Amino acid sequence: MKPYLKRAWAEISLSRLKQNIETIKSLNSDSTEIMAVVKADAYGHGDEEVCKYLSEECGIKYFAVSNLDEAIAVRGFCPDSEILILGYTPPEYAHEIVQYNIIQGVVSSEYAENLVRNADSPIRCHIKIDTGMGRLGLKHDTPEECVEEVESLMNNKGLSVEGIYTHFAVADSQETDNILYTNRQRDFICNVNDILIKKGINLRHTHFMNSASVCYSNSPKSTLARAGIIMYGLHPDVSLEIPENIKPVMAVKAVISHVKTVKKGDCISYGRTFTAEHEMKIATVTVGYADGYPRLMSSRGEILVHGVRCKITGRVCMDQIMIDVSHIETKAGDIVTLIGEDGDDSITADEIATTCGTIGYEIICGISKRVPRIYIK
Repeated sequence: MKPYLKRAWAEISLSRLKQNIETIKSLNSDSTEIMAVVKADAYGHGDEEVCKYLSEECGIKYFAVSNLDEAIAVRGFCPDSEILILGYTPPEYAHEIVQYNIIQGVVSSEYAENLVRNADSPIRCHIKIDTGMGRLGLKHDTPEECVEEVESLMNNKGLSVEGIYTHFAVADSQETDNILYTNRQRDFICNVNDILIKKGINLRHTHFMNSASVCYSNSPKSTLARAGIIMYGLHPDVSLEIPENIKPVMAVKAVISHVKTVKKGDCISYGRTFTAEHEMKIATVTVGYADGYPRLMSSRGEILVHGVRCKITGRVCMDQIMIDVSHIETKAGDIVTLIGEDGDDSITADEIATTCGTIGYEIICGISKRVPRIYIK
C-alpha cells in the first residue's frame, strides 16, 4: 500500500502554521502567551502532528481542547504541556483529570462539588465566568457577586484554582453596539480579577481573548490568547480583514478520474438537476460529500484545474463530483484543487463557507477522516 491513496487528500503546511503563530505572537503583548486551541482534531488538521509541531517547533506550552478524550490525546503528544478542557467532563471521570494532570474548566459550584466528590486529589481548574455568551459559567450581575462565588470555590480543598476566563460572543464584529458589548465582557472579568487582587488573591491566569479578539480587541490584561481559527489561517468573520501574514494551513486536492463529452440535453448526476444546454466536456473528480466536500456546492461551487476555475455540474455525490472543463485541456490523473492555491488563483474554506451559507470553521472541521493529511514543512 502506498503511503496514501492519491484520490482525495489534504496538505497541511507546517511552515504556514509556524508563520501564523509568529504573526499572532507579534500582535500580543509580552504579558500574553498563546494557548493553541486544538479541539476537533486541531480543527480537522490532525491533532498529533499539529500539537507536536506547535510544541517542538513553535514553543507553544498551552493547549485548549473540548473534552477529556482530546486532552488525554494531547497529553500523549506533548507530555510537558498545560492542557485546558473548555467543555464538560462527566464528574465520574474526575480521577482521570487528576491522573493526566489536566486543567478542567469549572462552570458552577454544583459542578465543582460533583467533580471533587469523584477525585482523590485536588483538581486543577480555571473558573469559567459567563459575561455575556450565555453558554457556560458563573452568572452574576456584578463583579463583586462573582468574586464571592470564586472565593467560595477557592476555599474548596478539592480544587486547585489557577485562573478565571470568559468567552466573547461578538468579538468578530466591528459594529458599534457589538464593540461595546465585547468591552463590557472584558471589563467585567477584569474587574473580577482586580477585586481578587485587592483581596490578596493573585491567580496565575485571567484570559478572555479568542481569535477575533486577538485581531480586533487585543488586551495585555489577558494572560492567554486562545488562538483557534486564525492559527489555521481562516477569518473569524469573512467580512473583516486579518493580518496579511496569516495564511490558510490546509489545502484539499483530488484527481480527475474520467473526462467525457456530453451532448445538448444530457443530464448529469443525481436528480437530473443539471441538463447540458450545449455540448460540453465534463470531468469526474474523485471527491464527494463523504470526504467532507459540501453537497450544498452542487451546481454552485468551483474548483481549480491547472489554475483555472471550473464549475461543478449537477449534484455532489458521496464520492465524486462532475465539473465543466470545456474551456481547458485536462485528462484523467490531473490534480485539482478544491481548497488552496493553484497558479494565480485560490479557493479558501471561507469562500466555500460563504457559498454554503455557513462559516469556514465548519468546512475545515468537516473534512472527513478518510481524507489523509499530508504534512509539508
